[in-house]
Amino acid sequence: MNAIPLLLVAACVFVLAYRFYAAFLAEKVLRISDARATPAETLADGRDFVKTNKFVLFGHHFAAIAAAGPLIGPVLAAQYGVLPGALWILLGSVLAGAVHDFIILFASVRRNGDGLAKIARDETGPVVGAVAQVAVLLILILSMAVLAIVVVNALAESAWGTFTVAATIPLALIMGVWMYKFRPGKVGEASVIGVVGLIAATLAGPYLKQWGLEPFFLHTKENIALALPVYGFVAATLPVWMLLCPRDYLSTWVKLGVIVMLTGGIFIVAPTLRMPLITPFVAGGGPVVPGPVYPFLFITIACGAISGFHSLIASGTTPKMIPSEGAMRFIGYGAMVTEGFVALTALVAACALHPGDYFAMNSGAIGKMVKEMGADIDMAAISAQVFALSGYMPVEIQNLSNLIGERLVGRTGGGVALAVGMASIFGKIPGLTHLVSYWYHFVIVFEALFILTAVDTGTRVARYIMQDGLGALWKPLGDSKNPLAVGFSALLVVSAWGWLVYNGSIMSLWPMFGVANQLLAVTALAIGTTVLLKMGRARYVGVTLVPLVFLTVTVFVAGMLNIQNFANEKFIAQYGRVFSTINITLSVVLLASVTIILFGSVRKWRELWHTPDTEQDVVAPIGVTLPATTL
Repeated sequence: MNAIPLLLVAACVFVLAYRFYAAFLAEKVLRISDARATPAETLADGRDFVKTNKFVLFGHHFAAIAAAGPLIGPVLAAQYGVLPGALWILLGSVLAGAVHDFIILFASVRRNGDGLAKIARDETGPVVGAVAQVAVLLILILSMAVLAIVVVNALAESAWGTFTVAATIPLALIMGVWMYKFRPGKVGEASVIGVVGLIAATLAGPYLKQWGLEPFFLHTKENIALALPVYGFVAATLPVWMLLCPRDYLSTWVKLGVIVMLTGGIFIVAPTLRMPLITPFVAGGGPVVPGPVYPFLFITIACGAISGFHSLIASGTTPKMIPSEGAMRFIGYGAMVTEGFVALTALVAACALHPGDYFAMNSGAIGKMVKEMGADIDMAAISAQVFALSGYMPVEIQNLSNLIGERLVGRTGGGVALAVGMASIFGKIPGLTHLVSYWYHFVIVFEALFILTAVDTGTRVARYIMQDGLGALWKPLGDSKNPLAVGFSALLVVSAWGWLVYNGSIMSLWPMFGVANQLLAVTALAIGTTVLLKMGRARYVGVTLVPLVFLTVTVFVAGMLNIQNFANEKFIAQYGRVFSTINITLSVVLLASVTIILFGSVRKWRELWHTPDTEQDVVAPIGVTLPATTL
């Protein structure tokens, strides 16, 4: 099967969904109005509440939500074949994910930029709110750990990657000062500075050794695992305009640029999707994801279809910077369908590999086999094992290893397979074949940038939630204008996820992350349903209720299966009893927490079901905040 028809269909679906369904949500369901003041206007403080150009904010929001999920999830789910992943990405992003993001962003903007946990407390009561706050914070810390581990794996022993990613920090600081202090509003000028600087840093990567700079940027996993929490602390405490927002905006140029190049490469090369439409592993027993396609496809591909993590960004940093209500459709719905397209291109890159090569890279059993072999890799034995596990023989992996200059077999986690798939497509473009190694390392840098933007934003959102909780215990700790209170909350957050990064691995935490992430989406959809009913929009409640019911059943089934797997002696033998206990405990706590939230929400729905539709939306003049009763 050729990849081009799939991308064309996807592009048409996403454009039509944005044009018609998003417009329906904005005009009929939510009735957004540019005449309303936003929190960025009414609560402007120069630190968190900052009115931001909608294109810059789109860059921040897209960079923050588009983390490991749309890249890694589709690659891992490719073991089920092309069709299951493609259908879930298309339908999930349009009917569930983008609706989820848009409605939570709307709810937060209408509530002075309140976070998800506070909205839950205000709309459904103190018990549900307290449970939601604990659950959201746990999920955020787990999410940050998983995302950071992917960055650690990508940058470890890679001076080129570390140098380029590090260069985005001073570039972002320069852009922030330029746009907000030196040349206010000159987004174009700042963009040129950032993009030119980033291109220069990327091109300089291969020459670090020649210039004698390589030792400064060549680090082990352990060193990078220690450095990331330090960066997270700084990004979570500095004003958003200074580092976080411009760095995310800069990263978005890279992200969208690479996706545009990959899409162009696919249309030039017209690669054949070598993975079957459906593989026998839909029934379970796969070498990559051991479970069956239902329910595990729907927790493996999260960010590319629907992701609870998005609700934390949509009720975290983004609503505090929205310049007008009209921008919510572009940012909330538009960024999600853009991410859906990114996920589809990642699926194409993985499925364009020979199946045997794909399984040789991503199979956990092959990774363990390679580790036991050490430096002397027996490719004949590995090929035989790949065939025994998948029914396919490796075809090009040895040649690709030689071209790239790195060992590729047993490189589990999805990141390397994505980089190889993308580099292979770029390498087939006439005149670029000799640059396969360059493309591979460029994609590794791209992945790290893609994911790190979610780590810094997620850490800031976790700081908001932590500070809100601490403020309930002792009021001074909740003061967002107190640098010591801000720093203390941020320190607690980065210490928690930093410990998991230093002591964990992607394969020990990813299954838990998948379930936790979708449990958060269930929570957000339940809150979104409550918000619609409170506004008297019961006739439109299906837009959130239908995906909520499907996702609830799916994620609870997956959660119970995960608990069984975590308690399995094979899992304990591979990852240790500590992580087995952590995963089981978190699974039980989160499943119980979301059950409480759902029961509380259903009780509230019964009260609100016959609430009259507030046709006459009250419009607030600039500088006036509407009371909650008019929302």
